[in-house]
Amino acid sequence: MQKVLSSAAALLACALAAPLASAQDAKPAAPPPASFSADECAVWARELSFAESIERHDAKAFAEHVHPGAVFSAKRPHPTRGRDAIVRQWAGLIDGTAVKLWWYPTAVAIGGEGDVAYSSGPALYESVDPKATQKHSIGGFQSVWHKDADGTWRVLFDDGVQPKPATEAEVAAFRANRKACPVR
Repeated sequence: MQKVLSSAAALLACALAAPLASAQDAKPAAPPPASFSADECAVWARELSFAESIERHDAKAFAEHVHPGAVFSAKRPHPTRGRDAIVRQWAGLIDGTAVKLWWYPTAVAIGGEGDVAYSSGPALYESVDPKATQKHSIGGFQSVWHKDADGTWRVLFDDGVQPKPATEAEVAAFRANRKACPVR
């Protein structure tokens, strides 16, 4: 009987230990991918269109994305205020002579007021200096959008995250991760 009890205890210990070992080795389940409402996807598309105005070096399209009373570099001691001043300040980015810039949203949210939205995501900077030792940097952006009376979303506030040097692998990952809005 003693031998049967010892064998049963050993079997029970093994049976209990196996799931514990599996549970310890298991990785937590990845959260479900984010999904957005149709209105949030409209802001997502507008953010992509805004970025494309820089890629195309289209100052007119860039200006059309900026609210007349916008504030850029909003977190800084001396933000740039007003569409005209912002377009002037961004001229070297728009025409591609200062630096090349790409960005895309990874998050968009519309709160209790349906005409205000927040977007954020990564930004890739590429030096235009052929002698630059560090060609690429990656930062980020945050924008607050306002849906104007004409139904068009325009950037009201914008600021960025200080870019840090990027490896070629990080640049490739940035380029690979640009996606369409995952609508619910």
